[in-house]
Parts: sequence; C-alpha cells; structure tokens
Amino acid sequence: MLGERPVVRSSPVTIVLALVLLAGALYVGFTPIGAAPALGAFLDPVHGVWSVATRANLAPTESHAIPGLTAPVDVRFDDRGVPHIFARNTLDAMRALGWVHARDRLFQMEIQTRAVAGTLAELVGPRTLQLDRESRLQGLAWSAERNTAIIDSTSESGRETRAYSDGVNTFIDNMSAADMPFEYHLLGARPQRWKPAYSAYLLARMGLTLTLEVSNWELKRAQADALVGKAATDVLFPMNEPLQEPIQPNGQHGVRMDWSTVPAPAAPNAQKLALSIAMSHSLAAIATATLPMSPSAQQDAETGEFAVGSNNWAVAPKRTAAGHALLSGDPHLALSMPSIWYEAHIVVADSLDAYGVTLPGAPFVAIGFNRNVAWSETNTGADVADYYAETVDNDAHPSKYKLDGEWKPLELRIETFHDKKGKTLATDTIYHSHRGPMLRVGKQWVSRRWTVLDPSDALRPFRDLNKATTSAELMRAIEPYAVPAQNFITADRDGHIAIRSTGHFPVRAANANGDALIDGSTSANDWKGWWPVSDYPQSFDPAQGYLASNNQQPKDPKVDPRYFGHDWATAWRAIRINTLLRADSSVTPDDMRRFQTDPYSAQPQYFLPFMHAAAAAVPAGSDSSVIVRASKLLDSWDGKFTKENERAILYEYVIDEISRRTWDELRVPDKSVSGGYYMAATPNSMILLELMQDPKNIWWDDRSTPNVVEDRDAIIRSAIAAAYRRVVVEHGEEGLNWRWDQIRHANIYHLLRLPALSRLNIPVQGGSTTLAPALAAGTHGASWRMVVELGTDVRAWGTYPGGQSGNPSSKRYDDRIAHWSAGVLDTLRFPRRPSDLTGSMLTSHLTLTTGKTGR
Repeated sequence: MLGERPVVRSSPVTIVLALVLLAGALYVGFTPIGAAPALGAFLDPVHGVWSVATRANLAPTESHAIPGLTAPVDVRFDDRGVPHIFARNTLDAMRALGWVHARDRLFQMEIQTRAVAGTLAELVGPRTLQLDRESRLQGLAWSAERNTAIIDSTSESGRETRAYSDGVNTFIDNMSAADMPFEYHLLGARPQRWKPAYSAYLLARMGLTLTLEVSNWELKRAQADALVGKAATDVLFPMNEPLQEPIQPNGQHGVRMDWSTVPAPAAPNAQKLALSIAMSHSLAAIATATLPMSPSAQQDAETGEFAVGSNNWAVAPKRTAAGHALLSGDPHLALSMPSIWYEAHIVVADSLDAYGVTLPGAPFVAIGFNRNVAWSETNTGADVADYYAETVDNDAHPSKYKLDGEWKPLELRIETFHDKKGKTLATDTIYHSHRGPMLRVGKQWVSRRWTVLDPSDALRPFRDLNKATTSAELMRAIEPYAVPAQNFITADRDGHIAIRSTGHFPVRAANANGDALIDGSTSANDWKGWWPVSDYPQSFDPAQGYLASNNQQPKDPKVDPRYFGHDWATAWRAIRINTLLRADSSVTPDDMRRFQTDPYSAQPQYFLPFMHAAAAAVPAGSDSSVIVRASKLLDSWDGKFTKENERAILYEYVIDEISRRTWDELRVPDKSVSGGYYMAATPNSMILLELMQDPKNIWWDDRSTPNVVEDRDAIIRSAIAAAYRRVVVEHGEEGLNWRWDQIRHANIYHLLRLPALSRLNIPVQGGSTTLAPALAAGTHGASWRMVVELGTDVRAWGTYPGGQSGNPSSKRYDDRIAHWSAGVLDTLRFPRRPSDLTGSMLTSHLTLTTGKTGR
C-alpha cells in the first residue's frame, strides 16, 4: 500500500437489514423513474429483492459451466475482489471475463447499452423517451452495428468479442432471482441478452463522452461571436493556448507565455445571436445526449474551468530513485456507482498476462500493465467534429440534398420507440447526408461529420497493446486506433518511455477549420483524409527524462502551426506536474502517488500578486476595511487546497467574482433562468490572466455601472470585497466552517440517481486547477489512480472510487472509497500462477468448466 491507511469503520452485520430498509424506501420513492413492480413480487422472500442479499458477497468456492469452453478456467478472487483469470487460450479467457462482468455489473452493462441504443423507455418507462430520441439521432448504435458487421467474424477481434458475449449470456441464462441485480427487481424487469455489437456500443459512448466538450465549444463560440464580434472571440476562445507547456516536449525549461491584446467587444448582432441560440438549442440534442440521470461534462459557468482533467506521466530510470521506469495513470471522468471501471487480471499461457481496469461490456484491459510494459491514456481533445449547412429539396420532408450542383439522395433511417410492454411511443425519421445525421434548425438543415461515426475496429488496438512486450511495440499496436483520440503513454522494463496523441485527426479544407458552420453544398469543404502517424504529437525517450499529459495543447504551435483543435484545458495542471518532475531527479513510487493528489495549483502564483497590489492601493471607502482584511487572509494562505485549509475558499471565490464581473459582455438575457441571464461562453482563467497584463483594457469596465469606467484594479478590489462577504454569508465568520473539506466534496451518484445507492459529500483534496481538479458539484474526479514500477519484477498500486460489485448490499460495493478519498493506493496483486494466491490473499475460488450450464 502507498500512503497512510485511513480509518475505516464498517458494520457488516447490518448490511442485510440495511438493504431491506433501503428496498422499502426506494420502492416508496420510485415513481420519478418509472412504474414500480407489484409489491408482492418485489418483496417475495425467495424470488424478490430480499434474495439479492444472499448473493451479496463471494462464496469461498464455486463452479459453473460455460458452453464452448475448450478447457477449465481457474478464476481466483483476491482480498480486494479482483478476479485473476487463468485460461489456456484467449477465447476461454474472454468467456470467463464476460461471465464475471455479468455477475458483478450486469445492470450497469445493460443501462449503458440502452443509453446508446435509445431503448431506455423499454426498461424504465416513457419518461426517458426524449433521451432515447436524442440517442437515436446521435447515430451511435447505428454506427456500432455497422462497425460490428464489417469486422471479419473470423478475425481475432471478432472471435474474442463473440466469446465475451457467450460468457455474459451464460450468466444471464442461468441466473436465479438472487443473482439478478437489485435494480431489475426495482424495475420489475429482466435482463436482455447480450450481443457482440454491444461492446462496440460502449466504445461509441466513450467516443461521445470524450469528444463532448469540443462539440459544445463550437456552439458556444457562435454565440460569443454574435455578442462581441469575431476579433474578440478569436482571442477569448483561441485555437492556441497562451500558456505553452505542451505534451510533446519543445525544449523549453518552463512555461512560455504568448500574450495577445484582447480587442474591444463589438456591438452585439441581434440577428446573428438569435440564429446562434436557435442552433445551439437544436444541436444540443446531437452534441450532448448521454446516460440518463448522469451529469455531462462539468464546467464552471463563471470561470470557464472544466473539472474533467485526466493526467498521466512517465519517468525514465535516470530520474528515479531505484533506477526503474515509473508510470502514473490518473484518468478523470464522471463518477458513478458502480464505477465505470472493473479491475481484472487476465492470464493466458505464453500470450497474455495483463492487469488493470476493464470496461464492463468490453473484452480488454484499457489501462494497466503486463510483465514488461505499462500504459495509460488521457483525452486528447482534438477537434474531430464539424457542422455543415446542407441544402435540401424540401424543408419539411427532404429526400435529396445538393452537392456540387447535383441532387443526391438522402439516406433515411426510421426509428421506432417502445415502452416496457412493447407499445409504440413514437416514430422518428432521421436523415443522413454523406457526412452524417442531419438536424433541422429553423429552415436550415445541419449535418455533423464526426470521427466517432466512422467505421473502425477499436477492439483490435487494445487487444494488441495488452500483449505488447516493449513501449515501441505498444506504440506500433495502437497505430490503427481511431476514436476517441487519446494521449497514450507507456513505460517498459528496459527503461524506455513514450507518449503519442493517437486517433484519426482530419485534414481539413483550407477555409474550414471547424470553428464555424461550414457550407455543405460543395465537396471541396469535406475532410481530405487523416494526419499520418508520423505527424501526431509524440515523443520517445526525451532528453528531459520524463513525459506528461494533462489535456493541454499537445504540440507547440511554434513547432507545428497546423490546426489541431481549440479551447484546450487550462495549462495549470501541466505547469504543476512539469514543475514537480523537473525538480526531482530521484522519484519514488510514493512520490508518484503524492503527485496525483498534490494540493498545490500553479494558478495562484500568477494571480495573487495582482490581488495584493490592487488591495494595497485601495482608496478609503466603505469596502476598504473588508478588502484589507481579505487581502491579509490571502497573503497568509500557503497556497494549498488541502482538506483542512481555511483560506483556499476565499481565493476560489475571488477568482470567481473577478470572472463574473469581467465577462459581463458575454451574458445572454434570459428571464427563465436564475439571475436573469446565462453565459453564452466564459473565457477560461488563462485568458483572464492574459487580460490582467492590460490594466486599462475596456473589458474591465462593468456595464452595470454606467457612470463609472472600471479598470483592472477596481474590478479586483470589488471582487475581493464581494468574495469575502459571500464566504461569510454562505459559511459563517472565519473559522472551521471555512475548511476546504466543509465545502468541496465528491458526489458519486448511482446510475439511476437514487440517493440511497449513491455515496455523497465525500471530502476531497484539490481545487479547480490542481492535479486532482474538483468543482462544487463534485460529480467528476479521478476514476482510477495507478502507479507502476517497471523493475525486475513489475510492482503496481491503484484504486478507484467505489467497489467491484454492483450489488449495494455487498461489502465490495463501496469498499475502496475511503482509500480513494485519502489518496491511498492499494497494492495490486500480480500472481504468475493460481497457486500464488492463497491464504488471506484469496477470497474466492471460481472454476468455470466445459459442458452443460446449470448451478
């Protein structure tokens, strides 16, 4: 274990009683989601929800049959509930993985599948109809079915996906009422059978999740353009970061600041604004459809900061204490109960020995390690979607669209929606141009070209990288990888480290950079192909001795000025991890762990001097004493976002208030929302710092004070006073209620957003711009933390928020949360053979055999 063990108190004797009380409470309060089952069936002691508790935990020994197995499979569950699957061939291993995924996460697998397929209403009732319609419009399931159909069924990918599906279905076909997940009892439903295509559904959904921010950005930018003009918009929402600390090392030894002057805002264009608002509302359906009751990407509307911030880094042997390469994987995603991840170890003699986290529904280790190499990913954030204005023959019911002066037939997709009893709820006609699905915006039809809908085999690269023996071999394995674009990092036992931003990156027409609606009437504006792999942002064994990615701009525009994307995550995390790694030439595994929850942010060192200077020059007046007091508190702050810190909240509120006052020109009046307006878009804190360099810029003027023209320092002073008063109003006078752990929490919601099955108000360390970023809603965070040391024997540590089981009455449902909250990593057991797991290390022994199924 890495880190100090937290105090954990549990009372296992009460688990079953708690489940019974929970079941009753959920039954009474279940109407917001759908019709509840008959009470008698629900509470039946043998076949109802009571029976779920009898299978909450793993039996010491079990044996089950899976048709199609060619030899018995030995599955050993260790003391953390991780299955170690020992099989004689890969297909048998995949059957076993499918079986254990289904046993522990079946409801999660089904609901994420239905969310993509647009069939939630068939499971939970008609209240999810709108979500289903939006999902069908996305075209994710349509694309996944097509991808599955084109994969050679005799290929390794095709055979392994079918074997995995066989394992899932064997569990479904033979499960008892006690085996059926709690949620099915609550819904009065039974699981659907699993199809091989559903693994592709899952990967398509990941494509949606990890390209979401880019699509939203294009829509918001259009509104900003209408409000303040293109010149200002180009600087406020730039294609290149003003703070450069790129993923691909550029030879610099610190962050570079490329400041621009922010042009004055132009007069709003009412007609353009109305069109952009209408387009934003309409396109939101195909930009943001996601899992029901699950929050989408979390962004602070006032500061423009995203709280989804993944990290990975690798350190070469010359900069580690033990002389072995080290790798850290720290992906941040929406948090859920159960977790998006499921830990597993898959061993096939002489061909596969991979450990890490899998996605329930997919047959591979997504982030992890084997005996020779480790790997992890962060989101690249490249622009991989464009919108085209199409010309059609009929505004209401088109059948053709014009391309290069000729009418082309539209592809029509008829989608029918049903409820739980099979009754038809609605029928939609979805039109496709050659670019993708179309949506009507007023009289304008708009299509989206999106890499996620392109044909690809996402399973093959992961299958091959799981078997890689060197970092170079791993990088070759992922060359065909297409979507969603990821920053793959790797380290191996030979001491090599490497990183590459990998995916399909479109070559665009010269006049179509993806930052505005594109004329679809000419094929000259279509994508021209893909970047060659040699041009991807990448680095192998750099002289600096380490590599890191934190969702920042991957390549320095002075090295390669080509358009790659826009609105990158702020560089604060990249600056911080680079600072830590540059300063330490003898990094240990425990250092890697500490860095993952490092409480410092790089941001305050740039903003605090401006705050101090403005407060020092405060004129006498009604707010002067408040400003002076608040400034003293900020001056005494140690810059940490630790749980016990009592000053971090004041700094966060000051930044929030400065942003709120500065970007008032980007407000869109709307009486239907709280405050009477919403932000069309908010420039992030790097842009705010850029504006700080220009103290008299007209953007500092607050339009709500027509008789005064504010400058930078006036805005900062008013923000300091407002922030101090706001903290006092919300949290009382200075004292314990200002502690960070009283304010910032993680909230891990159940997939159906049921509070009793969620784990809420978990104190966390970290602010909005630290390496472990967190915003007030707390719905996003580190979904998996891992450190791997690639020595003679590979050693690894890790954890995620939640537990292996999806059964809320199981001790494995939430047993990892305490360690996760404390920043502690568990030792990951990596046995070479089944006999290596014995005694206290072994919780359960499952034998899967050939022959007829049955219990």
